[in-house]
Amino acid sequence: MTNSRCLCGAVRWTAAGPFQFMSHCHCSRCRKAHGTPFATYVAAPSDGFSLTGAEHVARYESSPGFFRPFCTRCGSVTPGDAWQGLVFLPAGCMENDPGERPSAHIFVGSKAPWYEIPGALPQFEAYPPGTDVAAQPDRPPPDPPGPSPRGSCLCGSVAFVVEEPAFFARYCHCSRCRQARAAAYAANMLTRVEAVRFTRGADLVASYKLPEAKFFTQAFCRSCGSPAPRLDHGRHFAVVPLGALDDDPGVRPSEHIWTESKAPWFEIADGLTQHPGAPPA
Repeated sequence: MTNSRCLCGAVRWTAAGPFQFMSHCHCSRCRKAHGTPFATYVAAPSDGFSLTGAEHVARYESSPGFFRPFCTRCGSVTPGDAWQGLVFLPAGCMENDPGERPSAHIFVGSKAPWYEIPGALPQFEAYPPGTDVAAQPDRPPPDPPGPSPRGSCLCGSVAFVVEEPAFFARYCHCSRCRQARAAAYAANMLTRVEAVRFTRGADLVASYKLPEAKFFTQAFCRSCGSPAPRLDHGRHFAVVPLGALDDDPGVRPSEHIWTESKAPWFEIADGLTQHPGAPPA
């Protein structure tokens, strides 16, 4: 049995095993919905699944007949509809170890240009062989290219450009980031707050600040739940989720932070610097 919740705790769910089909998905829709290089899902039998707080869940139809639910308070991805007796759970929201481990990277044909897949797990261009589901084409960027890297949410209602180079990019494994992004970690780049310019939908960006945290805030599109840039005017920087970008930002993540809080089902396989807590000042 596993317990999971969104960042704010308004939506909670439990699932009983056996868990199966755990994989990292690099499709463009998962990247947008989670703001990360990939999403990690694991399947559980629907008859052992229970969810509370459904009144806080909205659903965005990201492809015909496929809905992506999210918490309307904090933007965390929540489980979707049952399919063939299984519910697919976003692993980043799990509060305990499901016992299952990822078996493959899927949809690597759509992977982000700024991410190189490390490790020895099998990689598949789309679904693994034997999966009787039609693959959807990549979601094209909603706007034409320009001189600056573009970004957008999954539904295209929110769009932005990053008009200056980033200071740096990193992966954060803290439990807050994992629940906020419903993924193995958050992948963010930081730049000057003035460098991010919303070209559409700034009024659709909601934010949720964790009450017990000094700064931790998640910004997301009200329509589809996708993570959006957070503009911290008080500290004069912007936090941009790398998975929201439509273009290569040029910068590459240089380190992992808060690895002492890493998900038990995820192994860090690259050679980047690791910090058990916050990075050195």
